[in-house]
Amino acid sequence: MSRDTRNEQEFIRAQERTLRHYGVDAESRFIDVDAVAGRAHILVAGHGPPVMMVIGGGLPAAMWAPLMAELEGFTLHAVDLPGLGLTDTATYSSATFRSLGVDFLDQVLAGLGLDRPVLVGQSIGGQWSTWMALDRPDHVPALALVACPAAMLGTAAPLPLRLLSVPGLGRLMTRLQPPSPTQIDRLARTAGEDLSDHPELRSLLLAAQRLPTWKAALIDIVRSVVSLRGARPQVTLTPDELARITQPVQLIWGEDDTFGPPAVGEQAADLIPDAELHVVPGGHGPWFRYAEQIADRLTPFLLKHALTPHPGAT
Repeated sequence: MSRDTRNEQEFIRAQERTLRHYGVDAESRFIDVDAVAGRAHILVAGHGPPVMMVIGGGLPAAMWAPLMAELEGFTLHAVDLPGLGLTDTATYSSATFRSLGVDFLDQVLAGLGLDRPVLVGQSIGGQWSTWMALDRPDHVPALALVACPAAMLGTAAPLPLRLLSVPGLGRLMTRLQPPSPTQIDRLARTAGEDLSDHPELRSLLLAAQRLPTWKAALIDIVRSVVSLRGARPQVTLTPDELARITQPVQLIWGEDDTFGPPAVGEQAADLIPDAELHVVPGGHGPWFRYAEQIADRLTPFLLKHALTPHPGAT
């Protein structure tokens, strides 16, 4: 599919406006990735030790912009997930969801020439980052999870999103509720967030939902992770897995996170051998409104664990 469609150009303009509004000077990079049989898109900003930021399902990487603006002293790499933003799509299924996530992140790191960046993940991005830390431990020195990772300890998406997993119903719902400012506000409320005072983020998310691959990718992601009843067992982050994480982990949890309450974060912090938990205001995307508070907690963790790249590394 040609990338020069009207909707893609609209999204690129919205992405540029968002980054400019928050003062983030980011470069778009595209690298070939076998996991998507195409290209992955990464926003690269800043200078210093490398950090990889992995957003959740349904969101483009530029939604990290408020937090990126507050994280100084690092080279930030914010990646669009397959089928979302400007990354080519992939085949999602419950059976291959873990291998897709780990292979995708591993190939993005290799394509960028990154040497063991700290991973910062949210929701699906937090789940994939956790699997990466478990399955490729030599590639991940530390892990920061902002908001409840998908399917951690059996948590599931709120009911309106779980309905998307019902065959036929998900596509009907997306036809009956096409992308619009009202739909964006409804989605934000489902996640415990309010974007009414963030017009750039609202416009960015609206433009992202109008991309040609967005709707199918979102439905397939949701269907891979949850059913109407809850999280699918094959993609659940279990207590045994959390107990096997060897890296330092920082958990930053919105007190109104609708995907999993702070009690889930407390349980995870007790299970992970080297973990710290910070409960902050906000919901499933707490940096939208509280980026400075989150950066105040995240920056010392990154300074402690982010590794200075070897000379000549890109």
